[in-house]
Amino acid sequence: MKSFVTNLISFLVFIFGFAFENEILLNIGLFALSGAITNWLAVYMIFEKVPFLYGSGVIEEKFEEFKLSIKKLMMEQFFTKENLEKFLNDEIGAKKIDFNKIIEKLDYEIAFNSLKKAVMESQFGALLNMFGGESALEGLKEPFKEKLKNALINMTNSNSFKQMFAGAVENKSFIDDLNNKIDSIIQKRLDELTPKMVKKMVEEIIRVHLGWLVVWGGVFGGIIGFVSVLLV
Repeated sequence: MKSFVTNLISFLVFIFGFAFENEILLNIGLFALSGAITNWLAVYMIFEKVPFLYGSGVIEEKFEEFKLSIKKLMMEQFFTKENLEKFLNDEIGAKKIDFNKIIEKLDYEIAFNSLKKAVMESQFGALLNMFGGESALEGLKEPFKEKLKNALINMTNSNSFKQMFAGAVENKSFIDDLNNKIDSIIQKRLDELTPKMVKKMVEEIIRVHLGWLVVWGGVFGGIIGFVSVLLV
């Protein structure tokens, strides 16, 4: 919208200058229109391929380099090994990792079914078949799930577990493995990107701001036109 308004105003000033034979308005409009259109074309060429204009459509043309730059930014600025290590140490140091919430969300039904299957496949299973088979174990489900949950909570709250977990985080190989997994996830997502997706992503970020290039192209073009009249 900014680009259109700038080009329209520049064109109208040029028309008025030409129609009324006003040299000042004519030059201001001409130079403003030339600066605005030149910058508008430059912005357009960043995103779209223009026939016979070398270097146009640079976003799609160089999308592999853009993907590499995105990955480099993520891995070298955000997910560095130093940042990961600091984050995990801070989380543990501040006791922000609440294992109890994680344990509450676990699906204990799976654990009970595994236990039930193991019991039924053992020699004890034949005896249970005389008393209703698997249904005879159903009454144990809720007590089993509650006891397993409490056991996990007690384990993760113990000093030995916390020390073991902290030691794992401080272990260099742990950070390396985590860093490699993040790298793999980012690379996989980037591999799914197409040139058009990269163009759209970059366009949404900067195209609105690039519109000001057209505005200032028209403004400075108009100033140059006015100065040129004074000098001539």
